[in-house]
Amino acid sequence: MRSRIFFLFLTMLLANAILAQTDTIQYNVSLNTRIASGLSSPFWFQNNQYGITPFDPNSTTLLLRVNKKESTIEKFFDYSFVASCYANISKNESAIKLHEFYLNAHLWIFNASVGMHEETIGNQDTGLSSGGLLFSNNSRPMPKIFIGIENFTPILFRNGFVELKGGISHGWFTDQIYTKDLLFHHKYGYLRFGGKKSPVHLQYGVDHVAQWGGVSPVYGRQPSGLSDFINVFFARSGSSGASIYDQINVGGNHIISQSTKAEITLKNVDICAYWQNLMEDKPIKFIWNTPNISDGLWGITIQNKKFPFIQKIIYEYLNTTDQSGPYHDYDGVVYGGSDNYFNNYLYKNGWSYYRRTIGTSFITSPIYNKNNEIGLLNNRVQVHHIGLEGEYNGYKYKGISSFSKNYGTYSNYPTQDMLRSTNMLLEVSKHFEKFYQIDAGISVALDAGKAYGNNLGLMFKISKYGYFFPSCKTTNK
Repeated sequence: MRSRIFFLFLTMLLANAILAQTDTIQYNVSLNTRIASGLSSPFWFQNNQYGITPFDPNSTTLLLRVNKKESTIEKFFDYSFVASCYANISKNESAIKLHEFYLNAHLWIFNASVGMHEETIGNQDTGLSSGGLLFSNNSRPMPKIFIGIENFTPILFRNGFVELKGGISHGWFTDQIYTKDLLFHHKYGYLRFGGKKSPVHLQYGVDHVAQWGGVSPVYGRQPSGLSDFINVFFARSGSSGASIYDQINVGGNHIISQSTKAEITLKNVDICAYWQNLMEDKPIKFIWNTPNISDGLWGITIQNKKFPFIQKIIYEYLNTTDQSGPYHDYDGVVYGGSDNYFNNYLYKNGWSYYRRTIGTSFITSPIYNKNNEIGLLNNRVQVHHIGLEGEYNGYKYKGISSFSKNYGTYSNYPTQDMLRSTNMLLEVSKHFEKFYQIDAGISVALDAGKAYGNNLGLMFKISKYGYFFPSCKTTNK
């Protein structure tokens, strides 16, 4: 049924483009083949890949994608869409899956969208980062409806000194792994200061997410009416139909992430620094005054605009070991610690989707669990992450290295051993303009350590993209 809807959707959009002759439909076809020496695909082959790469060490993926982007010309109304599917072949997974199915409408400064698509949420670097703390690119796209202001928009002063973006999403967890019919809530608001002509910009933002509703095998059906949505929106106590714990605390599993960012634009380089944190318990305080202030993601990037050989470098430090201390309560005294990031007593699958962590991939995804546990068993980590990218003689390269210490969870404190891991990736690609405009690339990945095992992998990729209406392609964003 879903495949019929998929092809009907594409047919309608293609017909619209043919009639209008002003919209550019872009297509992309890619083929990836991976081989590895370990028991699973290397860390950076399968993480932050939107859940596409199979867990198995040896696999092949064929991805088909069709999309229309918004025009670069300012319009009062515009629209975009994307539809994609992929086929995986591996020892334990051979299937065709719908990946993206998304339609977005833009009206003045507002956007409204429906469907599922790949997106990057957060202020982290989009190319070299280890992934955002609350949202990374690790799990599959989730079906959502969204309304809001997606791009920074001036709200005060003519020079745009103060800009705003924000929105609200409602979504559905379709994996049905533990809690059935689980619902998703996300709202965010960001402010940026500096103005269009300023070389310095400062940014502050808040993301609030919640898992709510659904049917628990232990606690039964949780309330999901309009009044319950309002409770979730304002992070209030659950209604009478909720579990007794949610009635005492708040209805649903709530996580808040605050973030700051500073950007400096110079003649030959751009410098960017950012900070993200997590909070799972009240009281909510500003990012610089939280009880778990030592936990967070800190990153800095330097982008070189003069020498293409090294275009960008990044350093990130991730720490989630504090969690407001090891004890929530001890000998009758409530300390409020042991935040147990991304886990929840009611929604035991935690902050994950199709067994992939939605947040940072270093809080280990349930797909790695050897005992078929569905929760997140390693959420106390320290990570140093470095990366660089550039171009030489038409060859683009990207290299990242991550060094982590993994402490498990506080439920095993202080007996669990610390496990180290080194995870590296190097990829090189080239666009062949005269050979059917094909892109080809090769990647090498290495894992070393006890956390994810020792592994060496090789990946080959070939892809082709183009336009159904090439004469219009210059108007696309």
